[in-house]
Amino acid sequence: MISKLIDRIEKTSAPIVVGLDPKLNFVPDNIKKRCFEEKGENLEGAAEAFWQFNKEIIDNIYDLVPAVKPQIAMYEELGLPGLVTFKKTVDYCKEKGLLVIGDIKRGDIGSTSEAYAVGHLGSVKIGDKVFRGFDEDFATVNPYLGSDGVKPFISVCNTEDRGIFVLVKTSNPSSGEFQDRIIDGRPLYELVGEQVEKWGLDSMDGSYSNVGAVVGATYPEQGKVLREIMPHAYILVPGYGAQGGKGKDLVHFFNKDGLGAIVNSSRGIIAAWKSENYQQFNDGKVGEAARAAVLDMKKDIADALANR
Repeated sequence: MISKLIDRIEKTSAPIVVGLDPKLNFVPDNIKKRCFEEKGENLEGAAEAFWQFNKEIIDNIYDLVPAVKPQIAMYEELGLPGLVTFKKTVDYCKEKGLLVIGDIKRGDIGSTSEAYAVGHLGSVKIGDKVFRGFDEDFATVNPYLGSDGVKPFISVCNTEDRGIFVLVKTSNPSSGEFQDRIIDGRPLYELVGEQVEKWGLDSMDGSYSNVGAVVGATYPEQGKVLREIMPHAYILVPGYGAQGGKGKDLVHFFNKDGLGAIVNSSRGIIAAWKSENYQQFNDGKVGEAARAAVLDMKKDIADALANR
């Protein structure tokens, strides 16, 4: 699966993933009004607003980027109607030729971890037929329960040609409370990175592994170290834009071949229409603003890589 992502990154010249993390205050009033009138001012109406919002963004960016990353928590907040919108979003993105990274951050053990892996990346046989649950191409995985929580995902990846991104050094301010703790003279995130590299050798797909890593753009120095520790891992880089990451912070996440990393922006793209930087779209032109933000992000990263 990672080879498919690399192929699409090269075709679009955009190592970018758009985070589809809707919130009601990101959705223009005209979309909410229409959806509430149709479905009611309730969970179903809000879920329909998320779907219409997502669709407008997808329709305007699908030709510019290789992948999207819906964060399932934003949909779970709306219960079952939200999960229906999550699934509709995944399916529609795949229809448009986008790869989908399910930002689910699952981490459990044994049969429970296997069930998560099958539900999001795999297939289940019922009678004589095979069905897929959410059917993402990649999923994010929390490794802090140990190998028991990760290996079931790797097994499904190898069977189904899917991929995972394992949390190594996350972009949030408090990540260091645990991830930076010194163990045997080294920060914990380095030890996790070494384990990700080892896990990945059992799931190679060309020069890179289907087992990637999550390393935040907000920690460029740690990213430089982890790039060396995990030469075969593709790095999913959150924290660009709204969380403060800039193109110049990202150069060390990439290998010399210009590959090895894909950078996520969520609010900076999907809520661009509300930003002062895109005032010409402030009247609710969600899709047009998202497209402009993607093009600006693409240029920022390309310029930074060209000048490193």
